[in-house]
Amino acid sequence: MDKVQENYERWLRSDKVSPSDKETLRAMDAKERDDAFFQDIEFGTAGMRGVLGPGTNRMNEHTVRKATIAFALYLLEKFPDARARGVAISHDNRHLSREFTLESASILNEMGINAYIFDALRPTPELSYAVREQGCVGGIMITASHNPRQYNGYKVYDETGCQLVPRKIKRLLEIISELPDELACDVKKDAHPGKTVTFGPEMDDKYVRLVEGIQIHPELEKKGFPVVYTPQHGASYENAMRVFQDLGYEILPVVAQCVHDPDFGATLSPNPELEEAYVEPLKLAREHKAPLIVMTDPDGDRCGVAYLASDGTYRRFTGNQSAALLLDYILKGYEERGSLPKDGVVYDTIVSSSLARKVAESHGVKVESFLTGFKYIGDRIHHYELLGGPTFLFGYEESYGCLVKPFVRDKDGLQAILLYVEMALYHYRNGTPLDVAYRELEERVGFVSSTTESVYFEGSEGASAMKAIMDKLHENAPSEVLERKVVRVEDYLKGEILDVLTGERRPTGMDRSDVVRLLLEDTSWIAVRPSGTEPKCKFYVEAAGTKEEGLDQEAKALVSSIKAILGVKA
Repeated sequence: MDKVQENYERWLRSDKVSPSDKETLRAMDAKERDDAFFQDIEFGTAGMRGVLGPGTNRMNEHTVRKATIAFALYLLEKFPDARARGVAISHDNRHLSREFTLESASILNEMGINAYIFDALRPTPELSYAVREQGCVGGIMITASHNPRQYNGYKVYDETGCQLVPRKIKRLLEIISELPDELACDVKKDAHPGKTVTFGPEMDDKYVRLVEGIQIHPELEKKGFPVVYTPQHGASYENAMRVFQDLGYEILPVVAQCVHDPDFGATLSPNPELEEAYVEPLKLAREHKAPLIVMTDPDGDRCGVAYLASDGTYRRFTGNQSAALLLDYILKGYEERGSLPKDGVVYDTIVSSSLARKVAESHGVKVESFLTGFKYIGDRIHHYELLGGPTFLFGYEESYGCLVKPFVRDKDGLQAILLYVEMALYHYRNGTPLDVAYRELEERVGFVSSTTESVYFEGSEGASAMKAIMDKLHENAPSEVLERKVVRVEDYLKGEILDVLTGERRPTGMDRSDVVRLLLEDTSWIAVRPSGTEPKCKFYVEAAGTKEEGLDQEAKALVSSIKAILGVKA
């Protein structure tokens, strides 16, 4: 009997699986069974995330229970005072998010650990802040971020409010592997149970005040500058509206998307990276001729931006473009008021555009790059705090996540939308549409075009196909792409960087990760990696040139070329 069938029948036999879940299992076809049972749901770059439903590869009460037991054992082993200091937990608007939150708190209590929860949903960045403010030993965020409605997830945080990096999560993964399967995993009850405490309004008050304190130009006149805002049915609505009202901004909320609907009924997609997410906000913006649209994703850590361009059309910024323009605004603001530290540092990732790096360097600020996953940025902030510097100024990922001030140690969509709105207002008062401001930035630091494309690989066959693609890259990286020589191969799974021209090899200096990045002779680059949160392979490309014309087409051609080389047809 194969693993899929064995797991499937184990669930059907178990008295711990509800009758309704067994009914769902019996209705599965072979493909659905395979995807639900071919593996245990895994921790990736952003924790545990998957489709809701019965199965070992699904988000359900049993997989959440096992994860929470393991996290509790990890914390009890690591912190002598874990019971008293406790764990903060929050959740987004998704199906079963509240139930998973309460179940996690109950398990922690049974194991002697205090739990701190909110009275309702709260965004990921506030969870990170709450861990730090309350002095907890860890945190749990129940969310699937920007994934479709059938998903949910489980992210774990350390005592600094940062998601666990590999050196910390290694022991947690060992504990998980030592536990019985998800249906046989029982709580070892403590003689002195912990308590569940609900945060009062002061936690919101403190977080909101800190967000409001990041303004660069609070003196700007807000009247006559309407901004369309949507939380995409998610957890940022209350905090965002409070910040905007406190600071005097004219906000036009997309009312239908301000309801905490787990089915995301008023949006085609809650993902700020996708065009479909902007359909309703664009209708409202056109109706009111609003210069700007901002949105946060369901758990409030990512931010999307669209704007009224100089030709009267609405355009969207990519995460790379918006981050570069915002970084330039922030650093200029610090320079103008004489507060730019001499030891300032900006953080990005190995798949981020070079544009923000060029912006930082144009202001004399150093940049450090990390693997994908904001946990690496949060961890480095803490590392340098212990050393007394350098001073964190900005961190971002190409996937619409950034952080301005480190009272949070994850992406913070509320900080982002506040400063995006302020930046757009600043340029508006100076008579500069954002497309003009962005072009002026490129003319100053250089032209690039970045794009990201994903190819999905469902089930065990998909996982094997994705592995074959990455194996091909690791074993035999191409020597040229689109008639351009590959001059450097960065293989983060092998942990080495190969200079093709000299044959020199050196270590990456980073944790091992299944990523290959190819630098081309014209400084364009390509990176390929499996997603850590969805069954897909991601292709990142940046085309570089001395002029803007044709770069978008070059970037698309590079994506098509590398996919053809790897035999990817989708």
